[in-house]
Amino acid sequence: MNVTTGRAPIGGSGRVRAAAAALCLTAATLTAAAAGGASPAEALTPPVTITADDLTTWQTNGIVWSMTAGDDGVVYAGGTFSTLRPPGAAAGTSERPALNFAAFDAATGSPTGCELSFTLSSGTATVRALALSPDGKTLYAGGQFGSVNGEGVSNIAAIDTATCTPRKNFKISVSATVRALDVTADTVYLGGDFNNVGGQTRKKFAAVTTGAALLPFTADADEVARALKVTPDGRHVALGGDFFTVNGTSSHALAVVDATTGALVKSYPGFIPNTSTVQDLATDATGLYTANEGTGLGVFDGRIAIDLADYQQRWRDTCLGATQAVLVHSGVLYSGSHAHDCSSMGEFPDQPRKHLLAQSVNDPKLLPWFPDTNDGIGEPVGPRSMTQTDKGGHHYLWVGGEFTTVNGIRQQSLTRFADGPDTGAPWVPNVSLSTLTPGRIDVNWQTSYDTDDGELTYRIYKDGASTPVHTTTGYSVFWDRPQLRWTDTDVAVGETHSYRITASDGTNTSAKSPARSATVAAKAERYPARVLSDGASLYWRYDEDTSTFAADATGNRDNGFLRNAPAYRQTPAAVAGESTAIGFDGTSQYAYGNTLFPAPTRFSVETWIKTTTTRGGKVIGFGNATMQNSTRYDKHVYMADNGRLLFGVYDGTYRTITTTGAYNDGAWHHVVATQGTGGTALYVDGQLRASSSTHTTNQNTPGYWRVGGDNLANWPSHPTSNFFAGQIDETAVYPTALSASQVSAHYALRTG
Repeated sequence: MNVTTGRAPIGGSGRVRAAAAALCLTAATLTAAAAGGASPAEALTPPVTITADDLTTWQTNGIVWSMTAGDDGVVYAGGTFSTLRPPGAAAGTSERPALNFAAFDAATGSPTGCELSFTLSSGTATVRALALSPDGKTLYAGGQFGSVNGEGVSNIAAIDTATCTPRKNFKISVSATVRALDVTADTVYLGGDFNNVGGQTRKKFAAVTTGAALLPFTADADEVARALKVTPDGRHVALGGDFFTVNGTSSHALAVVDATTGALVKSYPGFIPNTSTVQDLATDATGLYTANEGTGLGVFDGRIAIDLADYQQRWRDTCLGATQAVLVHSGVLYSGSHAHDCSSMGEFPDQPRKHLLAQSVNDPKLLPWFPDTNDGIGEPVGPRSMTQTDKGGHHYLWVGGEFTTVNGIRQQSLTRFADGPDTGAPWVPNVSLSTLTPGRIDVNWQTSYDTDDGELTYRIYKDGASTPVHTTTGYSVFWDRPQLRWTDTDVAVGETHSYRITASDGTNTSAKSPARSATVAAKAERYPARVLSDGASLYWRYDEDTSTFAADATGNRDNGFLRNAPAYRQTPAAVAGESTAIGFDGTSQYAYGNTLFPAPTRFSVETWIKTTTTRGGKVIGFGNATMQNSTRYDKHVYMADNGRLLFGVYDGTYRTITTTGAYNDGAWHHVVATQGTGGTALYVDGQLRASSSTHTTNQNTPGYWRVGGDNLANWPSHPTSNFFAGQIDETAVYPTALSASQVSAHYALRTG
């Protein structure tokens, strides 16, 4: 599916997705791995069974902190809000009262007739926890409130779901906010800020009967309780929160206790860092799953899967960006967070936040399911709660929280997803043609993006034909969209052919890409031929029309992503031939590579520049981020404000070499920087301009090649701008240090 494409919600009207252009050029910095001849893609990539298409849903004017749902298809939401409004309605319009509670039809997203007001005589009332009895007849609510529909209570209440009225026979005093609830046939477990329940000491956790009588269950904690979950067998209760001890025993943020007595069954000293807490818990038949939030340095923000058989860790992920909610459905752990950096587990690098993720319960690798919200109001962190239920033959996943947009469209605090139908098509592929090799046309494309399917099928159409000339599949996710290539050899020298490509998830197919045409060459162009023969491992020629794609001319297919709409197809280009250049504005535009590389010990970077800037900027470099400025960066060429060029590496000290001349004269200049066993060298226009025999090492951290901009903080002769204003062309990276004769030969071939 496509987050910019509308779909008709089950039982409702469709929503228009209008944010395509912005998403394609910003959030859509992705990649994929190709597999020719594979079976056609499916609409959802297993084990994911929920689409990423949001369905029309009523909204609140505040934060939804808690949710639960019954087998009858009713979804209950609690939080800190005062009104509801229809889908699509702007804040403050078409509102109706709803004091901190609302009930909805899972299948339509509309309110039911159940209306309750949770209030407090002094201060702000809030509903922080909701749980249904196993028979669905009673809804328990916890939070900070003193009455429900005028009936006096003390931070906890029981609601008769048949009549939607508070039960008068369930009353017990709780001294402070209730933040967590779970219920069995005869017991209500609660957790929160309190130290006293029913006039007796119960620190942060307690249990009462379904008739509100305090039970002897004692699991006293020293800090706030935020989550609890009864295990499927009913024998134990998992506890989560900020605490460091339970019943006097060290166990930070997580513990498992006996369901009857509260005695510790499993403690977790040192298991979760002291700077992290557990915000939510979920279970399935074999596992316990945690949602974790950290503060400060050295935090743990991800999720942990624990085997119920022995309460030992199955896996943990180390994404940064606190997790607030977790839910399991059909072998998939869905989570609400504001994840922004999952590079530590081989996933996306630090970048703008993603708020909804999915993982197999058996593997922390991220699955291709990426609907998204914004951070919203409040703290703000986006999603805060999740629930699920079935109705009308479909399964529904509901999400509540602080957000004010969903999939780029205005929608506050509530949204929902279902198990189908999936009606959104993948993004239209970005296509580039190459005729560097005589007698053939290389058809290159940037793999597409579909928010609930990783494996896509691509069909290539030649010369306007209705039948594809080639079909293949490739895997892509938003941060990893690798380049694919098909070579057409059924051509003759001098012929011109056009190509269009579609992407399909097995059910939905994108529009055909705009037609791209190329004429079959009779002989190779001398400059690019020499670049390739000298072993370039990355070679961007910038011949694409408007898109995010910079095709790699090497066999490695390490395509680049063009950010923030640079100026395409600039002429005249740096070297003779039909190729064009790219133009950057010196403010926000740049390109970065799709592939994360280990730091090279020997390398060369080569490019052409043309500029008149007096603000300097990075020309090319190696950094650890893609969608924002890097925090680790070196192996770069940058221009100072005076037009001089510097080549720098970091080995614990900033090591630079500098040209004596300035190159911001508005002419094309050939720039090559190398590092090898002989040190560093900087060439301009075929001549060695600076060198050092002592700079033989560099920063040993993985990164991405970036062109046109990145961080330059703390580097000598730091320019006014991190970003380069001017034109760039023929960018190449080599795994070796080019020799002076190779550099000179490249420059000499500029005229063909």
